[in-house]
Formats: sequence, structure tokens, C-alpha cells
Amino acid sequence: MKVKGKIIPIRDGVIVSDMNFDMEKTSTGIYIPTDNGKRQGIHPRWGRVWAVGPDQTDVTIGEWILVEHGRWTRTIEFELDDGNVIELRKVDNNSIMATADEKPDDWMRSVA
Repeated sequence: MKVKGKIIPIRDGVIVSDMNFDMEKTSTGIYIPTDNGKRQGIHPRWGRVWAVGPDQTDVTIGEWILVEHGRWTRTIEFELDDGNVIELRKVDNNSIMATADEKPDDWMRSVA
């Protein structure tokens, strides 16, 4: 599904972008194949907060959050004003485990 316009989460909702389900590259340059949909792929994921609802007080836009495995919606493709498309997901607020100001350098070690 591709959406245009403006998306505002209701109440204390949190929408994230930049959740990575593709091949990973560690800080030492090793490529790790995707594990999405496989048993070993069951682990938390980091995502960047893209939008928050008016009642959200725990996280802010731009912050990185670690979310328990599978506690996010399917992808919504959102078309930006410049024509680029980003993938957005709503996360379960009760499943946010940690926050970070910057993207973790080594995704795999940060969730292990």
C-alpha cells in the first residue's frame, strides 16, 4: 500500500522508519545475509522514530528505538513530497525496550 499526504499517529502512537530486514554489514565489513522469516531472525529490531501521536511522551522524532521482535505492523509505503518512497511501520508502545540518540553502529551486536 502506498500513501501520500500527511500521517499523524493517534493518541500515543509511534511510527518508525529505517527498520532493517536486509543484508547487514558489520562495523568490521562482514556481510550477514538476511534472516527475516527464519528462526534465527527472531530478535528485536531498531527503527528511527518518524512520527509520534500528540499524547506520546516517551520517545521523540528522530530517536532510535529497539522494539521486541514482531511488535510492529506490516510496511506502509509513504511517498514523500520529492517523490521518494520510504517504508513506515507502527510499533507497539509496550514493546519499546530501549532508545538511542544515534543509529547503533553494529546492528547485530546491539540486539544480541
